[in-house]
Parts: sequence; C-alpha cells; structure tokens
Amino acid sequence: MKKRRLDGWGWLLLLFGAGAVANALWMLAEPLRWYHDLPAGVPDTGPFNEHFVRDIGCAFLAVGVAQVWAAFAPVYRAPLVAVAALFAVGHALLHIYDTARGAVPGEHWWLDLPGVYLPAAVLGVAALVLLRAGGGEHAPRTDRTT
Repeated sequence: MKKRRLDGWGWLLLLFGAGAVANALWMLAEPLRWYHDLPAGVPDTGPFNEHFVRDIGCAFLAVGVAQVWAAFAPVYRAPLVAVAALFAVGHALLHIYDTARGAVPGEHWWLDLPGVYLPAAVLGVAALVLLRAGGGEHAPRTDRTT
C-alpha cells in the first residue's frame, strides 16, 4: 500500500476535523461539562438538555470524520468537504440569526468567531474551490466510454 503525504488541503482538513471530533467526543462523554465549560457562552442559548447536546455531538462527529477522511482521500474530498461545509455554514447562519435578533447577547459575535464563523468560512470556501476544481486532485474520470 502506497503511503500518502498530506497536502495543504489535507493538513487544513485534518486540523479542522480533529477539532470537530474532539468537540464531539466531549459533548458525547460529558454533556453537562461541555455545556458549562466550553468558552463560548453556551448557557446563553437556553437551558441544558443532555439529549440535545449529545444529538449535536453526533453531528459534530459526522462532520469531523468527513473532514479527516477528506484529508487522506483527495478523490472523495470535494463531496466530503461539501457536506461538512453544509453543516458548518448552516450552524454559523443560525448563530448569526440568533445574535442579530437578540436571542443571545451581542458578545456572541466575538465568542462565536473562532469556533463557529471561522470554520464555516474556511469550509465554505474550501467546498466551493474543490467543487469548482472538479472533485479532487485524483478524482476518477467520468467521461470514459466502455
């Protein structure tokens, strides 16, 4: 089996994916501690709901695994990153909406910047670039005739 080196996209996706997986595992293992200890003002969003935190942990786990997979499998990179970006951008838009309407304090513009808005922007741009490029550096050709 040929050993593959990570390219720039791979390192970026590995970093973001590992962060999402770590966050997911924390949410799944210790939802109450995650709710109170994450430095993002989670209690500002409403009362603690263990089941809901774990549900979202499953979403973060799926997105994180997709990013790590995409880091090591350029042939699948574009669709995997597109799915991760769909979650990240949707999550960020929800945070923007809630902050803009005053459902959470205005300080959330800054609290959400590193963990919500930055990943959404990076993954959104990455998805657009990768999809425009045709799917990955080693995407299988689909124009072959048999």
